[in-house]
Amino acid sequence: MQLFGGYVLELCAFGFCWIVSVWILQKKNENTERLLLGSETMKHKDGKPFSHPDKSSRVVTMAILLVLLCGFSFYLGGIFCSEKDGYVSKDIAEDAESQSEINAGSGHIQIKPISFPECSSDYQDYTPCTDPKRWKKYSVHRLSFLERHCPPVFEKKECLVPPPDGYQTPIKWPKSRDECWYRNVPYDWINKQKSNQHWLRKEGEKFRFPGGGTMFPNGVSAYVDLMRDLIPEMHDGTIRTAIDTGCGVASWGGDLLDRGILTVSLAPRDNHEAQVQFALERGIPAILGIISTQRLPFPSNSFDMAHCSRCLIPWTEFGGIYLLEIHRILRPGGFWILSGPPVNYENRWRGWNTTIEDQKSDYEKLQDLLTSMCFTLYNKKDDIAVWQKSKDNTCYSKLAIPDAYPPKCDDGTEPDSAWYTPLRPCVVIPNPKLKKDLKSLPKWPERLHVGPERVADIRGGSVGSFRRDNSMWKVRAKHYKKLVQAIGSDKIRNVMDMNTLYGGFAAALIGDPLWVMNVVSSYASNTLAVVYDRGLIGTYHDWCEAFSTYPRTYDLLHLDGLFTAESHRCEMKYVLLEMDRILRPKGYAIIRESNYYVDAVVVIAKGLRWGCRKEDAEKGFEKEKILICQKKLWYSSNRNSR
Repeated sequence: MQLFGGYVLELCAFGFCWIVSVWILQKKNENTERLLLGSETMKHKDGKPFSHPDKSSRVVTMAILLVLLCGFSFYLGGIFCSEKDGYVSKDIAEDAESQSEINAGSGHIQIKPISFPECSSDYQDYTPCTDPKRWKKYSVHRLSFLERHCPPVFEKKECLVPPPDGYQTPIKWPKSRDECWYRNVPYDWINKQKSNQHWLRKEGEKFRFPGGGTMFPNGVSAYVDLMRDLIPEMHDGTIRTAIDTGCGVASWGGDLLDRGILTVSLAPRDNHEAQVQFALERGIPAILGIISTQRLPFPSNSFDMAHCSRCLIPWTEFGGIYLLEIHRILRPGGFWILSGPPVNYENRWRGWNTTIEDQKSDYEKLQDLLTSMCFTLYNKKDDIAVWQKSKDNTCYSKLAIPDAYPPKCDDGTEPDSAWYTPLRPCVVIPNPKLKKDLKSLPKWPERLHVGPERVADIRGGSVGSFRRDNSMWKVRAKHYKKLVQAIGSDKIRNVMDMNTLYGGFAAALIGDPLWVMNVVSSYASNTLAVVYDRGLIGTYHDWCEAFSTYPRTYDLLHLDGLFTAESHRCEMKYVLLEMDRILRPKGYAIIRESNYYVDAVVVIAKGLRWGCRKEDAEKGFEKEKILICQKKLWYSSNRNSR
């Protein structure tokens, strides 16, 4: 705008001078004609003659003044233009200590150096979109206050979340599965309330996880062994992805990792305080969430197995709407496992503070509801019951009968629409074009590199593009390991790919002792279904908002072109603040972007107390750079940094 204003001023000055010059010449010609045609003298009113002043001399004087005025106008215009030229030159010099303007495509992003203050100590476990301080604003109906409710822009925090007093670098995997530092997750409520169920126990400066649970007092391994006896598909790689609703401290998901099954452990932020934070501190995949009024942020027909161990979800209430959501995300041929009430009511009813008649009625309601959704009872023993979702669509023809319940969903909502999408009391019928049920999918790990059937549903997607993406990320991951030697070591366990396409980055790291949460933008093409089809896990998300996790829960964050794709919607400052919130101290961020955005990130990263260095891409492309940043370990200002 300054440049444009300078040109306008110059143009106006030029036009003004030209008009005045023409007027002067006209006046001069008129005076000359009068002198030639009239007498040389004029008479005064009293009849005395007097000489007329020389008008040409006055014209010369005026012309000189106007020339000076025009010159001054041009000078002003030049100042504006030269100032802008100097400003751009300073940007090219990449002076990070002064204001810089990054040219991104057709627009401009103005980045000013900023030093972010520390948040107060009571924000050490701050989860912006599931903040207990805001719960009273929302309805208690179906516990919807526990869902995502993000603060408006004017309430967003622009400060750095401090670690708890006494925070230490987390214990490394696999030892972390059994213990963690008490000061890293300093919450005693869950320890005291669940002490008799052996979820965890405090010993000195550590929490230890003996692998107990409400429904597996003999330990989680014995519980999973019984489950494997009921489901042979857990042995041979048929089952790869699972979801645990009401996960506790994620002992079930942790045990399954050694058995080749990758689990998303799900729990809300509730009076159990920090179930998900404990899970992630242990190095087990987990995410904040609840089945309430909104769909879970996952595509349809994706999980091979779903599990609920006394998770206290009222499955048969509200028309079975919660179970309908499990049906949506479960793959055809997939398994739903329930342990706890009302399973085994004949022997357990006394311990559940109810009558045997009530428990029998609840079990019959559950069985009827599952049957109406095309589930069949697959196996049952002791406290565990297993149902299987129909492998084909023939069962769903009965839903066409008038007054059938639950009814078939119409085409008004996409089956994979799952970002702030309301739950609906209807059955999502699997796409008849999707021919592969769980049994016919390639077994793990072969399915990781086989082009999934659903890749063809993506605009521009094909098996060929999938293979090219797979090959590209093998090269990129190899280059990353040279730049960040901690990748592949015990220093990095929890990883997030912030804007994946097909999960290629995660696939390239599959042999390392880590797991990757693949994030697909809610505004991008739905490629998350492909991620799940190849045996990986992930979630939908909008990076204009906070992610559903606790602070300090990831060791490595990776983004590829996120700012290029989303900067028109999401302010870079808030995205980087969110990255800082969820990144562990001494954790890494790999930012793959154009030069423009890399330079902008460097400016903001200084205010985050990150140490960054710019590196070339693996093929040396000048238009793309890699920024390697590491978050420093610091404490509140009343302590000395280590």
